[in-house]
Amino acid sequence: MFSVGKINIEKALLLAPMEDVTDLSFRLVCKELGADVVYTEFVNSEGLIRGSEKTHKKLKISDEERPVGIQIYGGELTSMVEAAKIAEEENPDLIDINAGCWVKKVVGCGAGSALIKNPQYLQSLVGEIVKAVSVPVTVKTRIGWDENDLRIVEIAQRLQDVGVSALTIHCRTRKMGHRGDPDWSWINKVKEKVLIPIVLNGGVFSAKDAKRAFDETNADAVMIARGAIGNPWIFSEAKALIKNGSTSISVDEEVRIKTALRHLQIAVQIKGERRAVIEHRKFYSGYLKGLHHSSRIRNELMNYTDYNSVEKCLFNYLEELKIYNHSKSLLQDEPK
Repeated sequence: MFSVGKINIEKALLLAPMEDVTDLSFRLVCKELGADVVYTEFVNSEGLIRGSEKTHKKLKISDEERPVGIQIYGGELTSMVEAAKIAEEENPDLIDINAGCWVKKVVGCGAGSALIKNPQYLQSLVGEIVKAVSVPVTVKTRIGWDENDLRIVEIAQRLQDVGVSALTIHCRTRKMGHRGDPDWSWINKVKEKVLIPIVLNGGVFSAKDAKRAFDETNADAVMIARGAIGNPWIFSEAKALIKNGSTSISVDEEVRIKTALRHLQIAVQIKGERRAVIEHRKFYSGYLKGLHHSSRIRNELMNYTDYNSVEKCLFNYLEELKIYNHSKSLLQDEPK
């Protein structure tokens, strides 16, 4: 059971915080399609305390997406405490501390995965944040720095001791980044030593992966990251599979294209048309993945800065796909 503050969800499916991906529009789409809890992009603590407008915008949440967590990152204790207080003013359901990002520029600042090299300092930093805010505090981390430094059990115990409400474990080391197979066995090893909810992250790219994660471990929740990019239906598919043992959800080209447009419509309402259309370009490769001649359409979409042009292009493409699929079906039905 994922029990954090007022949140109590059995076999919860969580949308991971992802830089330049999990803005408000994408979070709302994932929420509509079954995500139980969503998280903001990770927010720089130094940017918050300096009053950066761009950084502050990442804090904005809406009631439609609840339960929602704000994730912050940084390596300096005082800055992180002050950033948590600023984040709390947005009234999130929880504040999450990033102790897992493996990217060099983040680690180089003593943030993200750098924090797990010093469990005592991580414990102290998180403990001060827990004392400074009234909302639940959670942490997202990794199993260790590398194969010779796997201290996740110790870290989990230390974080529980200072009042952390839940722990998400990306089951790879910092050295691995996104490479290699995650070791889910660490979930049960940690569960044997602590009482707080433990969330599995890493290697979940399909509904079957999500179900297998629950079947093979005692995880209280599963967090989905890259598996949701271009595939926000993964949440509804996984829920159906977990509940019924099968999924009848059909994600064909029409569903893909209409969801891409629904996502863009939400973004336009939030950001304004031109900015939303330009920023939406990064999502097309995911939404159109595997569709006939999709590269041509993606290239065409790069030229547009207004919604109507995007909609016309995608609906015309949808008609092309229907004709192509019909012709393909006729050829397959011809007698040999």
